[in-house]
Amino acid sequence: MKLQIRAELFWDVDQSNIDEEINRRLIIERVFSYGNIRELKILLEFYGLTVIRQEIKKIGYLDPKTFEFAITFLDLKKDEMKCYIKKQSQPQHWI
Repeated sequence: MKLQIRAELFWDVDQSNIDEEINRRLIIERVFSYGNIRELKILLEFYGLTVIRQEIKKIGYLDPKTFEFAITFLDLKKDEMKCYIKKQSQPQHWI
């Protein structure tokens, strides 16, 4: 991988097989979830705001803190996000 992003973000995959274009959604998700400001800047420079917005909308799960950061930072609406729509379509049972 050409991007200067910590290998620890990809602990569960073979890093030699990560391609910046093919695996861009994975890379974006990991940096938003576990990365730092430097890595976020690298993403913005490499992919640009438009691509990051398109890809983050398609991610199936983001933890609540990352979700709120992403919609605020990227100026997105909750109902544009797949992870939000997916969560809303799964009713919570109360006890």
